[in-house]
Parts: sequence; C-alpha cells; structure tokens
Amino acid sequence: MALTLYVDTARWRAHHKQVLEQFPGLIPVCKGNGYGFGHERLAEEATRLGADMLAVGTTYEAARIKDWFSGDLLVLTPFRRGEEPVPLPDRVIRSVSSVEGVHGLVGARVVIEVMSSMKRHGVGEHELGQLHQAIEDVRLEGFGIHLPLDRTDGSDAVEEVIGWMDRLRAARLPLHTMFVSHLSAQELARLQQQFPQTRFRARIGTRLWLGDHESTEYRGAVLDVTRVSKGDRFGYRQQKAASDGWLVVVAGGTSHGVGLEAPKALHGVMPRAKGVARAGLATVNRNLSPFVWSGKQRWFAEPPHMQVSILFVPADSAEPKVGEELVAHLRHTTTQFDRLVDR
Repeated sequence: MALTLYVDTARWRAHHKQVLEQFPGLIPVCKGNGYGFGHERLAEEATRLGADMLAVGTTYEAARIKDWFSGDLLVLTPFRRGEEPVPLPDRVIRSVSSVEGVHGLVGARVVIEVMSSMKRHGVGEHELGQLHQAIEDVRLEGFGIHLPLDRTDGSDAVEEVIGWMDRLRAARLPLHTMFVSHLSAQELARLQQQFPQTRFRARIGTRLWLGDHESTEYRGAVLDVTRVSKGDRFGYRQQKAASDGWLVVVAGGTSHGVGLEAPKALHGVMPRAKGVARAGLATVNRNLSPFVWSGKQRWFAEPPHMQVSILFVPADSAEPKVGEELVAHLRHTTTQFDRLVDR
C-alpha cells in the first residue's frame, strides 16, 4: 500500500516534444526533488529528448546526476569562494554572479549571470568593465539572466533582456550565447530575430515537466477504515469525533510531503479571503487534506503522521474500502512518492 504517482507516459512525453519544438536548444532543468519525478527519471527523459545539457540546482546534485546523464551539466547556484569542494567532471559548467567569483574559477567552464529585476544575484552593470581581464582565465560558455515570473509593473521581459544585451555589447563582451529563464516562446523568438548572431538557450523546468497537469496524478491507498460515532475519542491527541463517520487511514504522510505547503503569493481579494478563512479553521484544528473521496476534498482527522494520514469521512458519504485509492492534490516539488507507475 503506497502513495503512488501515476504518469500517462505517452501524453507526458508528447508534451515534452511540444515544448522542445517551441524552444529550440532548450536546456531541461532537474533540481530539488526532480520536480516530483526524481533525478534519475528526469535525466533519462532529458537523454530521450536529445538534450546536450541538463541544468541542476547545486554541485551536490551534479555529483549525483553525473552518472545518469552523459552530457554537460549546468549548476544554477552561483559559485562562492570558500564553498565546500565537490569532485566534478570537466563537463560541469558553473554559474557565477560576481567578478570575484570569476577570478575564483580559473580554468573552469562558466556562465556569468547578470543582475535582473529579480535582484537575487548577478553581476551589475558597473562591474562589466572588470570582466574583460577576469574572463581570460576561464572558459566562458555565455551570459545568463534569470527573470521574474510576474511583472506587476507592466514592464516587458524582452526589453529587459535587450537592455542587458546592449550593455554587454557596449562593454565589448562576447555575446555568442545567452542563457535565459522565464520567457515565452514568442518572447524568445523576438530576441532571436533581433540578435541573430547570439544563441539563446532557455532553461526550463516547470513548464517542461509539469506543464500538462492531466498527464500525472497522485493517489494514496486506503490502509484502514474505522467506524466512529459522535463523541468517540481517537488519534494521538484523543480528540472527539464531531459527528458519525469513518476514520480513513491513507498512505501519504509528512515524509511524503503531505501537509507541507510552500507559501504562496496571493493576488486579489478572493484568494486573500480564502487564505484568511483557512487560517481561521486551522486555529480550531480544521485542516483540509489533499485527499479526495466521493468528489470532495476531505478534512484531516488530525495532523498527518510520518507515513500515513487519517481523514474523517462523514456518515452521509460512501464508506471507503481498504485497498481503494484516493486522488491526492499534491505539489510535485514538495512530494516524495513511494512508487511511480507508468501507464
């Protein structure tokens, strides 16, 4: 009995091909938990796509994935002096976001990140003049820019990239390759048309692996079902059942990522109102689970355990049976499955 990720493999791979057609030279991203699929699986899929480069989050990820992917590996986290050295092959390319960092990578293959409106990390315009001497000691693969997802100020992503292209050109720095993130296919085409001598390579993870929501589904197996009456005590904290119904033990707990949720940016009145309502219910131990039964998302009977969750299903619903599976609405990037089934 397990928390299972089911994948409609043919549909999933058809989506990969569509994205690849829209973004020539695409660099698949495989970081974190492998977008819910695992590093080994995504390395295999990147190879299937014919990718010559795979982007990973850290040097530690690169050290693990190098045995599963034979092409170049681009580490997205910028190099910092004093970081723990990790033995890596020459086909690993390091991102760097400062002139000091470039000086610290003598002989290495590097992508120099420039500071975007994300303001996360990157070389600033005032530092471009110092790069001429610094890049003589490294093997420069190109420049990179990581753009924000939302532009609430109405600014244009393409114009931001063009601005940096103009600055780099004015500083007489090489523009043979530009690595970009969070651009649409249309935006990428505009840039390629304006700068035909530069190769633009899109680093894509979420859109590639998770862009077709209908191709994947999590399901948790029902392990036990116990009838309870109103007032019966149950669970670790011996709470009282609020009404008649069933306690349903389902595979999937905190070790799988169930009950763990990354903070979300809320826009608009309705999402904020829902957030306030959820917070209010949580103060009286009412937390909605990700598991669905009879068309409704069911409440946790108590906080999820390490490997299972206990749900409360009221008596006016059909009784779940041991061995049945409940669909679970889980975030891929925070979920660890027990097994993956291709179908």
